[in-house]
Amino acid sequence: MDRWWVLNSSPIIVLAKTSLIWIVRELSTDFVVPAAVAREINHGSEWDPAKRWLDEEGREYVRDIGDVDSIVLPWKLGRGESEVISWASRHPRYEAIMDDRAARRCAAALKIQVRGTIGVLLAAKKHGLISTVGPVLGQLQHSGLRISAPLLDKALRLAEED
Repeated sequence: MDRWWVLNSSPIIVLAKTSLIWIVRELSTDFVVPAAVAREINHGSEWDPAKRWLDEEGREYVRDIGDVDSIVLPWKLGRGESEVISWASRHPRYEAIMDDRAARRCAAALKIQVRGTIGVLLAAKKHGLISTVGPVLGQLQHSGLRISAPLLDKALRLAEED
């Protein structure tokens, strides 16, 4: 399975809070955490699971992206999202893993493949890493991921759990 991912902060945060961050490593050939994303996560408390993951296993995946691509700047996204999109733009085999709606629109306009946290979970179920998506989606909502009712219904249909 050849999947190359560049991760934004929200998927890392919610997957770490639900003890599912390991599925990123299992599902991808390689993944990158831009330095700005790491800085955002490192502003959390010392007990934050995402910060702890980043301080330990995740450290080796952090990359300095350099300047944000000029084509991304007019979108006025956060630095983390901008670095994710810039990396994916420079490395076309990488898919941007992000949930932020404005960032996803920017990526789509630039023809960058995007997958959200829910898409990561659907892939995990498809590959037998988790048995059900529904309870995990509930945990993600409890951990702070906003999921609209229509999106939740669609995810459950795609997971064949409706």
